[in-house]
Amino acid sequence: MTKYIFVTGGVTSSLGKGIISASLAKLLQARGYRVTIQKFDPYINIDPGTLNPYEHGECYVTEDGAETDLDLGHYERFLNTPTSKANNITTGRIYQNVINREREGAFLGKTVQVVPHITDEIKRNMRILGETGDYDIVITEIGGTVGDIESLPFVEAVRQFKWEAGSGNALVIHLTLIPFLAAAGELKTKPTQHSVKMLLEYGIQPDILVCRTEHHINADIRKKIALFCNVNINAVIESMDAPSIYDVPLLMLKEQLDKTVLTKLKLSHKNEPNLDNWKGFLGRLKNPTSEVRIGLVGKYVELPDAYKSIIEAFVHAGATNECKVKVQYIPSEQLTVENAVDKLKGLHGVLVAPGFGERGFEGKIEAIRYVRQNNIPFFGICLGMQCAVVEFGRHVLGLPNASSTEMNPNTPHPVIAMMEDQKNIVNMGGTMRLGAYPCDLKKGSKAFTIYGKQHITERHRHRYEFNNEYIKQYEAAGLTPSGINPENGLVEIVELKNHPFFVGAQFHPELKSTVANPHPLFINFVAASLAYARKK
Repeated sequence: MTKYIFVTGGVTSSLGKGIISASLAKLLQARGYRVTIQKFDPYINIDPGTLNPYEHGECYVTEDGAETDLDLGHYERFLNTPTSKANNITTGRIYQNVINREREGAFLGKTVQVVPHITDEIKRNMRILGETGDYDIVITEIGGTVGDIESLPFVEAVRQFKWEAGSGNALVIHLTLIPFLAAAGELKTKPTQHSVKMLLEYGIQPDILVCRTEHHINADIRKKIALFCNVNINAVIESMDAPSIYDVPLLMLKEQLDKTVLTKLKLSHKNEPNLDNWKGFLGRLKNPTSEVRIGLVGKYVELPDAYKSIIEAFVHAGATNECKVKVQYIPSEQLTVENAVDKLKGLHGVLVAPGFGERGFEGKIEAIRYVRQNNIPFFGICLGMQCAVVEFGRHVLGLPNASSTEMNPNTPHPVIAMMEDQKNIVNMGGTMRLGAYPCDLKKGSKAFTIYGKQHITERHRHRYEFNNEYIKQYEAAGLTPSGINPENGLVEIVELKNHPFFVGAQFHPELKSTVANPHPLFINFVAASLAYARKK
Protein backbone atom coordinates (compact mmCIF):
# COMPACT_ATOMS: atom_id res chain seq x y z
CA MET A 1 0.00 0.00 0.00
CA THR A 2 1.31 3.42 -0.96
CA LYS A 3 2.10 5.73 1.95
CA TYR A 4 1.41 9.47 1.82
CA ILE A 5 3.28 12.45 3.28
CA PHE A 6 1.84 15.97 3.27
CA VAL A 7 4.08 19.02 3.71
CA THR A 8 2.45 22.26 4.86
CA GLY A 9 3.98 25.63 5.71
CA GLY A 10 3.35 28.15 8.43
CA VAL A 11 4.36 31.60 9.75
CA THR A 12 5.69 32.88 6.40
CA SER A 13 6.10 31.88 2.78
CA SER A 14 9.41 31.02 1.09
CA LEU A 15 10.61 28.79 3.94
CA GLY A 16 11.57 26.07 1.48
CA LYS A 17 8.82 23.45 1.48
CA GLY A 18 9.96 22.33 -1.95
CA ILE A 19 13.56 21.80 -0.84
CA ILE A 20 12.52 19.97 2.34
CA SER A 21 10.17 17.77 0.29
CA ALA A 22 12.88 17.05 -2.28
CA SER A 23 15.49 16.39 0.42
CA LEU A 24 13.25 13.95 2.28
CA ALA A 25 12.41 12.23 -0.99
CA LYS A 26 16.11 11.95 -1.81
CA LEU A 27 16.84 10.28 1.54
CA LEU A 28 13.96 7.84 1.13
CA GLN A 29 15.01 7.10 -2.45
CA ALA A 30 18.58 6.51 -1.25
CA ARG A 31 17.17 3.87 1.13
CA GLY A 32 15.62 2.01 -1.79
CA TYR A 33 12.06 3.37 -1.73
CA ARG A 34 10.24 4.45 -4.88
CA VAL A 35 9.27 8.08 -4.22
CA THR A 36 7.59 10.90 -6.09
CA ILE A 37 6.55 14.42 -5.12
CA GLN A 38 3.58 16.50 -6.19
CA LYS A 39 2.80 20.19 -5.67
CA PHE A 40 -0.69 21.56 -5.03
CA ASP A 41 -0.86 25.29 -5.72
CA PRO A 42 -3.77 27.34 -4.36
CA TYR A 43 -3.97 29.93 -7.15
CA ILE A 44 -6.86 29.95 -9.64
CA ASN A 45 -4.73 29.91 -12.80
CA ILE A 46 -5.04 26.49 -14.47
CA ASP A 47 -1.24 26.41 -14.59
CA PRO A 48 1.59 28.99 -14.34
CA GLY A 49 2.04 29.07 -18.13
CA THR A 50 0.43 32.48 -18.56
CA LEU A 51 2.00 34.05 -15.46
CA ASN A 52 4.67 36.73 -15.76
CA PRO A 53 7.97 35.35 -14.37
CA TYR A 54 8.03 38.31 -11.96
CA GLU A 55 4.80 36.91 -10.48
CA HIS A 56 5.81 33.31 -10.01
CA GLY A 57 9.37 32.76 -11.16
CA GLU A 58 10.22 30.19 -13.78
CA CYS A 59 7.57 28.08 -15.49
CA TYR A 60 8.91 24.53 -15.47
CA VAL A 61 7.96 22.19 -18.33
CA THR A 62 7.69 18.42 -17.92
CA GLU A 63 8.33 15.66 -20.47
CA ASP A 64 4.59 15.34 -21.18
CA GLY A 65 4.24 19.06 -21.87
CA ALA A 66 2.76 20.33 -18.62
CA GLU A 67 3.59 23.90 -17.59
CA THR A 68 4.19 23.65 -13.87
CA ASP A 69 5.55 25.25 -10.72
CA LEU A 70 9.32 25.70 -10.47
CA ASP A 71 9.41 23.35 -7.45
CA LEU A 72 8.98 20.45 -9.86
CA GLY A 73 12.41 21.37 -11.17
CA HIS A 74 13.83 20.82 -7.68
CA TYR A 75 12.05 17.47 -7.48
CA GLU A 76 13.61 16.30 -10.74
CA ARG A 77 17.07 17.68 -9.98
CA PHE A 78 17.18 15.88 -6.62
CA LEU A 79 15.54 12.58 -7.60
CA ASN A 80 16.73 12.34 -11.22
CA THR A 81 13.28 11.06 -12.21
CA PRO A 82 10.84 12.88 -14.52
CA THR A 83 7.60 14.44 -13.29
CA SER A 84 4.36 14.86 -15.23
CA LYS A 85 1.09 16.76 -15.41
CA ALA A 86 -0.14 14.73 -12.43
CA ASN A 87 2.63 16.18 -10.22
CA ASN A 88 1.26 19.74 -10.22
CA ILE A 89 -2.36 20.62 -9.48
CA THR A 90 -3.86 24.08 -9.00
CA THR A 91 -7.10 25.36 -7.53
CA GLY A 92 -8.01 26.40 -11.06
CA ARG A 93 -7.68 22.88 -12.39
CA ILE A 94 -9.62 21.42 -9.44
CA TYR A 95 -12.55 23.80 -9.94
CA GLN A 96 -12.42 23.40 -13.72
CA ASN A 97 -12.72 19.61 -13.37
CA VAL A 98 -15.62 19.89 -10.93
CA ILE A 99 -17.48 22.50 -12.99
CA ASN A 100 -17.03 20.45 -16.18
CA ARG A 101 -18.48 17.41 -14.42
CA GLU A 102 -21.37 19.51 -13.09
CA ARG A 103 -22.17 20.66 -16.65
CA GLU A 104 -22.18 17.03 -17.74
CA GLY A 105 -24.74 16.22 -15.05
CA ALA A 106 -22.37 13.96 -13.12
CA PHE A 107 -23.67 15.00 -9.69
CA LEU A 108 -27.26 13.83 -10.28
CA GLY A 109 -28.83 17.17 -9.47
CA LYS A 110 -27.08 17.67 -6.12
CA THR A 111 -25.91 21.07 -4.93
CA VAL A 112 -22.20 21.26 -5.75
CA GLN A 113 -20.20 22.53 -2.77
CA VAL A 114 -16.63 22.98 -1.57
CA VAL A 115 -17.23 20.10 0.84
CA PRO A 116 -17.55 17.39 -0.35
CA HIS A 117 -17.18 17.97 -4.10
CA ILE A 118 -14.10 20.21 -4.26
CA THR A 119 -12.33 18.34 -1.45
CA ASP A 120 -13.19 15.01 -3.09
CA GLU A 121 -11.60 16.19 -6.34
CA ILE A 122 -8.49 17.30 -4.43
CA LYS A 123 -8.26 13.90 -2.74
CA ARG A 124 -8.72 12.14 -6.08
CA ASN A 125 -5.71 14.02 -7.45
CA MET A 126 -3.72 13.26 -4.30
CA ARG A 127 -4.23 9.53 -4.98
CA ILE A 128 -3.54 9.46 -8.74
CA LEU A 129 0.20 8.85 -8.51
CA GLY A 130 -0.12 6.41 -5.62
CA GLU A 131 -2.68 4.32 -7.48
CA THR A 132 -0.33 3.71 -10.42
CA GLY A 133 1.59 1.17 -8.34
CA ASP A 134 4.86 2.85 -9.33
CA TYR A 135 5.57 4.41 -5.94
CA ASP A 136 5.94 3.31 -2.35
CA ILE A 137 5.66 6.86 -1.00
CA VAL A 138 3.98 9.97 -2.43
CA ILE A 139 4.96 13.34 -0.95
CA THR A 140 2.47 16.16 -1.49
CA GLU A 141 3.58 19.75 -0.97
CA ILE A 142 0.71 22.13 -0.20
CA GLY A 143 1.50 25.58 -1.55
CA GLY A 144 0.97 28.78 0.40
CA THR A 145 0.84 29.23 4.16
CA VAL A 146 -1.62 27.76 6.67
CA GLY A 147 -4.24 30.41 7.32
CA ASP A 148 -4.45 31.63 3.71
CA ILE A 149 -8.07 31.67 2.56
CA GLU A 150 -7.25 30.12 -0.80
CA SER A 151 -5.52 27.07 0.71
CA LEU A 152 -8.34 26.10 3.09
CA PRO A 153 -9.91 23.46 0.77
CA PHE A 154 -6.52 21.78 0.41
CA VAL A 155 -5.98 21.72 4.18
CA GLU A 156 -9.47 20.25 4.69
CA ALA A 157 -8.73 17.64 2.02
CA VAL A 158 -5.54 16.68 3.87
CA ARG A 159 -7.52 16.28 7.09
CA GLN A 160 -10.05 14.01 5.40
CA PHE A 161 -7.36 12.07 3.53
CA LYS A 162 -5.34 11.38 6.67
CA TRP A 163 -8.46 10.18 8.53
CA GLU A 164 -9.52 7.92 5.66
CA ALA A 165 -6.01 6.48 5.18
CA GLY A 166 -5.78 5.38 8.80
CA SER A 167 -2.93 5.23 11.26
CA GLY A 168 0.52 4.68 9.79
CA ASN A 169 -0.51 5.35 6.18
CA ALA A 170 -0.34 9.16 6.03
CA LEU A 171 1.43 11.85 8.00
CA VAL A 172 1.75 15.63 8.01
CA ILE A 173 5.04 17.52 8.16
CA HIS A 174 4.64 21.17 9.08
CA LEU A 175 7.46 23.51 8.05
CA THR A 176 7.64 26.53 10.30
CA LEU A 177 9.94 29.35 11.40
CA ILE A 178 11.83 29.90 14.65
CA PRO A 179 12.88 33.55 14.33
CA PHE A 180 15.88 35.01 16.16
CA LEU A 181 15.28 38.40 17.78
CA ALA A 182 18.64 40.14 17.79
CA ALA A 183 17.58 42.73 20.37
CA ALA A 184 16.55 40.02 22.82
CA GLY A 185 19.33 37.68 21.75
CA GLU A 186 17.08 34.64 21.66
CA LEU A 187 15.04 32.35 19.45
CA LYS A 188 11.26 32.66 19.67
CA THR A 189 8.90 29.69 19.43
CA LYS A 190 5.62 31.60 19.67
CA PRO A 191 5.08 31.95 15.87
CA THR A 192 5.43 28.17 15.54
CA GLN A 193 3.01 27.59 18.40
CA HIS A 194 0.42 29.85 16.77
CA SER A 195 0.92 28.19 13.37
CA VAL A 196 0.36 24.73 14.84
CA LYS A 197 -2.64 26.02 16.80
CA MET A 198 -4.15 27.21 13.50
CA LEU A 199 -3.60 23.78 11.97
CA LEU A 200 -5.30 22.22 15.00
CA GLU A 201 -8.28 24.52 14.48
CA TYR A 202 -8.58 23.00 11.00
CA GLY A 203 -8.50 19.52 12.51
CA ILE A 204 -4.90 18.56 11.70
CA GLN A 205 -2.31 17.55 14.27
CA PRO A 206 1.09 17.68 12.57
CA ASP A 207 3.22 14.58 13.10
CA ILE A 208 6.58 16.26 12.48
CA LEU A 209 7.72 19.87 12.77
CA VAL A 210 10.61 21.06 10.60
CA CYS A 211 11.88 24.34 12.05
CA ARG A 212 13.70 26.79 9.81
CA THR A 213 16.21 28.76 11.85
CA GLU A 214 19.37 30.85 11.58
CA HIS A 215 20.73 29.45 14.86
CA HIS A 216 20.90 25.98 16.41
CA ILE A 217 17.87 24.92 18.42
CA ASN A 218 19.02 23.59 21.79
CA ALA A 219 17.41 20.78 23.78
CA ASP A 220 15.35 23.15 25.92
CA ILE A 221 13.79 24.84 22.90
CA ARG A 222 13.08 21.49 21.26
CA LYS A 223 11.37 20.32 24.44
CA LYS A 224 9.30 23.50 24.62
CA ILE A 225 8.20 23.18 20.99
CA ALA A 226 7.33 19.50 21.47
CA LEU A 227 5.34 20.21 24.63
CA PHE A 228 3.28 23.11 23.34
CA CYS A 229 2.81 21.72 19.82
CA ASN A 230 1.94 18.21 21.03
CA VAL A 231 4.60 16.26 19.10
CA ASN A 232 7.37 13.89 20.16
CA ILE A 233 10.66 15.61 20.89
CA ASN A 234 12.39 13.53 18.19
CA ALA A 235 9.80 14.88 15.73
CA VAL A 236 11.13 18.44 16.17
CA ILE A 237 13.58 18.75 13.28
CA GLU A 238 16.08 21.60 13.00
CA SER A 239 16.53 23.06 9.51
CA MET A 240 19.43 25.47 9.63
CA ASP A 241 20.11 27.90 6.81
CA ALA A 242 22.50 26.09 4.45
CA PRO A 243 25.20 27.32 2.04
CA SER A 244 23.50 25.42 -0.80
CA ILE A 245 20.16 23.71 -1.35
CA TYR A 246 22.17 20.56 -2.06
CA ASP A 247 23.40 20.51 1.55
CA VAL A 248 19.86 20.09 2.88
CA PRO A 249 19.51 16.30 2.36
CA LEU A 250 22.64 15.72 4.48
CA LEU A 251 21.36 18.12 7.15
CA MET A 252 18.04 16.26 7.23
CA LEU A 253 19.93 12.96 7.40
CA LYS A 254 21.81 14.25 10.45
CA GLU A 255 18.48 15.21 12.02
CA GLN A 256 17.15 11.71 11.20
CA LEU A 257 14.09 13.10 9.43
CA ASP A 258 13.94 10.04 7.18
CA LYS A 259 14.07 7.61 10.13
CA THR A 260 11.35 9.51 11.97
CA VAL A 261 9.14 9.45 8.87
CA LEU A 262 9.68 5.73 8.26
CA THR A 263 8.92 4.91 11.89
CA LYS A 264 5.65 6.83 11.80
CA LEU A 265 4.69 5.21 8.48
CA LYS A 266 5.58 1.76 9.91
CA LEU A 267 8.16 1.15 7.19
CA SER A 268 11.55 -0.52 7.52
CA HIS A 269 14.66 1.63 7.81
CA LYS A 270 17.21 -1.16 7.93
CA ASN A 271 18.96 -0.01 4.73
CA GLU A 272 21.15 3.02 5.35
CA PRO A 273 20.85 5.66 2.58
CA ASN A 274 23.49 5.41 -0.13
CA LEU A 275 24.52 9.01 -0.77
CA ASP A 276 28.05 8.45 -2.08
CA ASN A 277 27.37 10.08 -5.46
CA TRP A 278 25.58 12.99 -3.79
CA LYS A 279 28.51 13.56 -1.43
CA GLY A 280 30.90 13.34 -4.38
CA PHE A 281 28.93 16.06 -6.16
CA LEU A 282 28.98 18.25 -3.05
CA GLY A 283 32.74 17.73 -2.71
CA ARG A 284 33.35 18.97 -6.24
CA LEU A 285 30.87 21.81 -5.77
CA LYS A 286 32.57 23.08 -2.62
CA ASN A 287 36.16 22.59 -3.73
CA PRO A 288 36.48 24.12 -7.19
CA THR A 289 39.95 24.38 -8.71
CA SER A 290 39.06 27.30 -10.98
CA GLU A 291 36.46 29.99 -11.62
CA VAL A 292 34.64 31.47 -14.61
CA ARG A 293 32.41 34.52 -14.99
CA ILE A 294 29.42 33.93 -17.23
CA GLY A 295 26.97 36.64 -18.15
CA LEU A 296 23.29 35.79 -18.16
CA VAL A 297 21.57 38.25 -20.50
CA GLY A 298 17.83 38.35 -19.94
CA LYS A 299 14.82 40.58 -19.36
CA TYR A 300 13.83 39.18 -15.94
CA VAL A 301 17.24 39.20 -14.25
CA GLU A 302 15.95 41.26 -11.31
CA LEU A 303 14.28 38.02 -10.17
CA PRO A 304 16.81 35.16 -10.45
CA ASP A 305 14.02 32.61 -9.85
CA ALA A 306 12.88 33.44 -13.39
CA TYR A 307 15.95 31.50 -14.57
CA LYS A 308 16.08 28.92 -11.76
CA SER A 309 16.77 25.86 -13.92
CA ILE A 310 19.52 27.67 -15.83
CA ILE A 311 21.24 28.69 -12.60
CA GLU A 312 21.05 25.15 -11.23
CA ALA A 313 22.30 23.70 -14.54
CA PHE A 314 25.36 25.94 -14.13
CA VAL A 315 25.84 24.53 -10.62
CA HIS A 316 25.76 20.96 -11.97
CA ALA A 317 28.06 21.75 -14.91
CA GLY A 318 30.42 23.73 -12.71
CA ALA A 319 30.82 20.82 -10.30
CA THR A 320 31.48 18.48 -13.22
CA ASN A 321 34.26 20.81 -14.42
CA GLU A 322 35.48 21.35 -10.82
CA CYS A 323 34.88 25.00 -11.52
CA LYS A 324 32.93 27.72 -9.73
CA VAL A 325 30.53 29.45 -12.11
CA LYS A 326 29.94 33.05 -11.10
CA VAL A 327 26.81 34.22 -12.90
CA GLN A 328 26.63 37.92 -13.70
CA TYR A 329 23.07 39.08 -14.39
CA ILE A 330 22.80 41.57 -17.27
CA PRO A 331 19.45 43.27 -18.07
CA SER A 332 19.06 42.94 -21.82
CA GLU A 333 17.07 46.16 -22.20
CA GLN A 334 20.07 48.12 -20.90
CA LEU A 335 22.42 46.80 -23.60
CA THR A 336 23.07 49.05 -26.59
CA VAL A 337 25.61 49.32 -29.41
CA GLU A 338 27.42 51.99 -27.39
CA ASN A 339 27.70 50.19 -24.03
CA ALA A 340 27.90 46.50 -24.97
CA VAL A 341 31.68 46.44 -24.60
CA ASP A 342 31.59 47.97 -21.11
CA LYS A 343 28.72 45.71 -19.96
CA LEU A 344 30.24 42.48 -21.27
CA LYS A 345 33.98 42.92 -20.93
CA GLY A 346 35.68 40.60 -18.48
CA LEU A 347 33.20 37.78 -19.05
CA HIS A 348 34.41 34.32 -20.05
CA GLY A 349 31.09 33.27 -21.58
CA VAL A 350 27.63 34.67 -22.28
CA LEU A 351 24.27 32.89 -22.11
CA VAL A 352 21.33 34.66 -23.73
CA ALA A 353 18.22 33.53 -21.91
CA PRO A 354 14.69 32.58 -23.03
CA GLY A 355 11.82 35.03 -22.90
CA PHE A 356 8.83 36.45 -24.71
CA GLY A 357 8.03 39.85 -26.15
CA GLU A 358 9.92 42.77 -27.65
CA ARG A 359 11.38 44.27 -24.46
CA GLY A 360 15.12 43.63 -24.32
CA PHE A 361 15.19 41.93 -27.74
CA GLU A 362 17.63 44.37 -29.35
CA GLY A 363 19.91 44.22 -26.31
CA LYS A 364 20.20 40.47 -26.66
CA ILE A 365 21.17 40.91 -30.29
CA GLU A 366 23.92 43.36 -29.34
CA ALA A 367 25.28 40.92 -26.75
CA ILE A 368 25.41 38.18 -29.38
CA ARG A 369 27.14 40.40 -31.92
CA TYR A 370 29.83 41.25 -29.35
CA VAL A 371 30.57 37.64 -28.38
CA ARG A 372 30.46 36.40 -31.97
CA GLN A 373 32.93 39.01 -33.17
CA ASN A 374 35.23 38.55 -30.18
CA ASN A 375 35.22 34.72 -30.09
CA ILE A 376 33.72 34.59 -26.59
CA PRO A 377 31.81 31.36 -25.83
CA PHE A 378 28.07 31.83 -26.43
CA PHE A 379 25.05 29.74 -25.56
CA GLY A 380 21.54 30.78 -26.63
CA ILE A 381 18.38 29.12 -25.34
CA CYS A 382 14.98 29.41 -27.09
CA LEU A 383 14.64 33.16 -27.76
CA GLY A 384 18.42 33.33 -27.23
CA MET A 385 18.88 30.99 -30.21
CA GLN A 386 16.39 33.02 -32.26
CA CYS A 387 18.28 36.22 -31.45
CA ALA A 388 21.49 34.57 -32.69
CA VAL A 389 19.76 33.79 -36.00
CA VAL A 390 18.51 37.38 -36.31
CA GLU A 391 21.92 38.86 -35.42
CA PHE A 392 23.69 36.66 -37.98
CA GLY A 393 21.14 37.58 -40.62
CA ARG A 394 21.59 41.30 -40.04
CA HIS A 395 25.36 41.50 -39.70
CA VAL A 396 26.68 38.59 -41.77
CA LEU A 397 24.07 37.81 -44.41
CA GLY A 398 23.43 41.48 -45.13
CA LEU A 399 19.74 41.45 -44.18
CA PRO A 400 19.61 44.66 -42.09
CA ASN A 401 15.90 44.37 -41.32
CA ALA A 402 15.92 40.68 -40.46
CA SER A 403 13.81 39.93 -37.39
CA SER A 404 11.29 37.62 -35.79
CA THR A 405 7.63 38.06 -36.67
CA GLU A 406 7.00 38.01 -32.91
CA MET A 407 8.79 41.37 -32.66
CA ASN A 408 8.07 42.76 -36.13
CA PRO A 409 5.16 41.14 -38.01
CA ASN A 410 6.02 43.20 -41.11
CA THR A 411 9.74 42.44 -41.34
CA PRO A 412 10.88 41.89 -44.95
CA HIS A 413 13.15 39.08 -43.74
CA PRO A 414 11.25 36.90 -41.23
CA VAL A 415 14.19 34.61 -40.40
CA ILE A 416 12.22 33.58 -37.29
CA ALA A 417 8.51 33.02 -37.85
CA MET A 418 5.48 31.54 -36.13
CA MET A 419 5.09 27.79 -36.56
CA GLU A 420 2.29 26.78 -38.92
CA ASP A 421 0.37 24.84 -36.26
CA GLN A 422 0.38 27.91 -33.99
CA LYS A 423 -1.15 30.43 -36.42
CA ASN A 424 -4.81 29.70 -35.74
CA ILE A 425 -4.54 29.29 -31.98
CA VAL A 426 -6.57 31.80 -29.95
CA ASN A 427 -6.20 30.63 -26.33
CA MET A 428 -2.86 31.43 -24.73
CA GLY A 429 -2.70 28.86 -21.92
CA GLY A 430 -1.13 25.47 -22.61
CA THR A 431 -1.12 25.91 -26.41
CA MET A 432 2.56 26.42 -27.23
CA ARG A 433 4.82 23.67 -28.48
CA LEU A 434 5.37 22.01 -25.11
CA GLY A 435 7.21 18.98 -23.78
CA ALA A 436 9.66 16.48 -25.25
CA TYR A 437 10.31 16.30 -29.00
CA PRO A 438 12.91 14.30 -30.95
CA CYS A 439 15.95 15.84 -32.60
CA ASP A 440 18.50 14.30 -34.99
CA LEU A 441 22.05 15.66 -34.78
CA LYS A 442 24.26 16.18 -37.81
CA LYS A 443 27.27 13.89 -37.73
CA GLY A 444 30.52 15.78 -37.42
CA SER A 445 28.84 18.77 -35.75
CA LYS A 446 29.76 20.18 -32.35
CA ALA A 447 26.30 19.16 -31.07
CA PHE A 448 26.89 15.54 -32.16
CA THR A 449 30.26 15.52 -30.39
CA ILE A 450 28.75 17.01 -27.23
CA TYR A 451 25.88 14.52 -26.98
CA GLY A 452 27.86 11.56 -28.28
CA LYS A 453 24.83 10.23 -30.17
CA GLN A 454 22.62 11.13 -33.09
CA HIS A 455 19.09 10.84 -31.69
CA ILE A 456 18.08 12.95 -28.70
CA THR A 457 14.89 14.34 -27.14
CA GLU A 458 14.59 17.72 -25.45
CA ARG A 459 11.81 19.80 -23.90
CA HIS A 460 10.26 22.78 -25.66
CA ARG A 461 8.21 25.85 -24.84
CA HIS A 462 7.74 28.24 -27.78
CA ARG A 463 5.57 29.38 -30.70
CA TYR A 464 8.22 30.67 -33.12
CA GLU A 465 10.87 28.77 -35.07
CA PHE A 466 13.72 29.17 -37.54
CA ASN A 467 12.27 29.95 -40.99
CA ASN A 468 13.50 27.13 -43.23
CA GLU A 469 13.25 29.35 -46.33
CA TYR A 470 16.58 30.86 -45.20
CA ILE A 471 18.31 27.63 -44.22
CA LYS A 472 20.62 27.40 -47.26
CA GLN A 473 21.77 31.03 -46.88
CA TYR A 474 22.69 30.48 -43.25
CA GLU A 475 24.43 27.18 -43.88
CA ALA A 476 26.49 28.64 -46.74
CA ALA A 477 27.61 31.53 -44.51
CA GLY A 478 28.69 29.24 -41.64
CA LEU A 479 25.78 29.15 -39.20
CA THR A 480 24.95 25.45 -39.40
CA PRO A 481 21.59 23.90 -38.50
CA SER A 482 23.10 20.91 -36.67
CA GLY A 483 19.93 19.62 -34.99
CA ILE A 484 16.72 18.93 -36.92
CA ASN A 485 13.36 17.58 -35.80
CA PRO A 486 12.96 14.39 -37.90
CA GLU A 487 9.15 14.67 -37.96
CA ASN A 488 8.72 18.19 -39.35
CA GLY A 489 12.19 19.44 -40.37
CA LEU A 490 12.24 22.26 -37.82
CA VAL A 491 15.67 23.54 -36.82
CA GLU A 492 16.46 22.71 -33.19
CA ILE A 493 20.16 23.64 -32.92
CA VAL A 494 22.38 26.11 -34.76
CA GLU A 495 26.13 26.40 -34.34
CA LEU A 496 28.81 28.64 -35.81
CA LYS A 497 31.87 27.23 -37.49
CA ASN A 498 35.32 28.50 -36.55
CA HIS A 499 34.24 29.74 -33.14
CA PRO A 500 35.29 28.35 -29.71
CA PHE A 501 31.66 27.73 -28.71
CA PHE A 502 28.67 29.31 -30.43
CA VAL A 503 25.56 27.18 -29.99
CA GLY A 504 21.89 28.07 -30.01
CA ALA A 505 19.19 25.62 -28.90
CA GLN A 506 15.50 26.12 -29.65
CA PHE A 507 14.66 23.76 -26.78
CA HIS A 508 15.33 24.17 -23.05
CA PRO A 509 18.25 21.91 -22.06
CA GLU A 510 18.30 23.34 -18.54
CA LEU A 511 15.07 21.48 -17.77
CA LYS A 512 16.81 18.09 -18.00
CA SER A 513 19.93 18.88 -15.97
CA THR A 514 20.09 17.03 -12.64
CA VAL A 515 22.68 16.38 -9.96
CA ALA A 516 23.14 12.82 -11.23
CA ASN A 517 23.08 13.80 -14.93
CA PRO A 518 24.30 17.34 -15.63
CA HIS A 519 23.32 18.44 -19.13
CA PRO A 520 26.09 17.97 -21.73
CA LEU A 521 25.46 21.34 -23.40
CA PHE A 522 25.99 23.15 -20.11
CA ILE A 523 29.04 21.01 -19.26
CA ASN A 524 30.67 21.85 -22.59
CA PHE A 525 29.70 25.53 -22.47
CA VAL A 526 31.28 25.89 -19.02
CA ALA A 527 34.35 23.95 -20.24
CA ALA A 528 34.66 26.31 -23.24
CA SER A 529 34.30 29.34 -20.95
CA LEU A 530 36.98 27.90 -18.68
CA ALA A 531 39.32 27.38 -21.64
CA TYR A 532 38.69 30.98 -22.72
CA ALA A 533 39.45 32.23 -19.19
CA ARG A 534 42.73 30.32 -19.08
CA LYS A 535 43.68 31.61 -22.51
CA LYS A 536 43.07 35.17 -21.30
